[in-house]
Amino acid sequence: MEPVVDYSTRAVAEPLRGLVDGYLGYRMTGFPAGIHRGLPSRHMTFIVSIGAPIVVCAQTNPAQHPDSYRCVLSGLQASTALIAHDGSQEGVVIELSPVGCRALFGMPAAELWDGSFESADVLGQVGDELWERLQGLLDWPERFDACDRVLLRLLREKTVARELAATWQGIVEGGGALPVSRLAARTGYSRQHLTRLFHNEFGLGPKLASRVVRFERAQLALRSPRWRGSVADVAVSCGYSDQAHLTREFVDLAGCTPRELIGGDLPIVQDDAVLEP
Repeated sequence: MEPVVDYSTRAVAEPLRGLVDGYLGYRMTGFPAGIHRGLPSRHMTFIVSIGAPIVVCAQTNPAQHPDSYRCVLSGLQASTALIAHDGSQEGVVIELSPVGCRALFGMPAAELWDGSFESADVLGQVGDELWERLQGLLDWPERFDACDRVLLRLLREKTVARELAATWQGIVEGGGALPVSRLAARTGYSRQHLTRLFHNEFGLGPKLASRVVRFERAQLALRSPRWRGSVADVAVSCGYSDQAHLTREFVDLAGCTPRELIGGDLPIVQDDAVLEP
């Protein structure tokens, strides 16, 4: 069987925008069984499997045991999980911004930092409902509509402090290239005070968050057919001092070199609008 990749994206319902960046449905069949890397990202991990569960054979936090999940929910992370697959995978990625964690789950994203959870253990019965609803639906629009309905029921008034939300937005929009001192100046806080508040809300400081965002942009660029440059070109485009700097960051955050990541992982299915300058 020839490998087949089918994916679809869609924006979320209007009240969820700014909290969830979109939906990504994916279906991959005919690949050799192997290991997929769950990489650090600007999004929290929120994936609803369709059919077989998601099998995490190495967690980002070494203290957490391997496990399988029908609907996996994780906080932000600065290391890579290893996910086993039999050559076929299907599900819906809910691109949850950490800014949306309070509004949907009633807790700061820091409470889920560097951990993986079955969504029902965090959300209760609604987590099970989200998985169950998607199993009986065949096309992507129906699946995305079901996600909208469930998430809209979770929506509440709790929000992240304006200064922290703006700092997160500044890190993402700046591609992780803005210095913390500049981000702090925008809020009127000292660098140390901003770092403390940011860490308490999101689970990591703005400097590490910037590294994660810059890394995500670089790995998407290297794996996207839209980019034709060398590894050195990507390093310069994404704000690294040189190719060696980029390689060190990949080893630290992904656990492998850029070339190992490109050659050894499944095809990219993310909406790569994040690559735009």
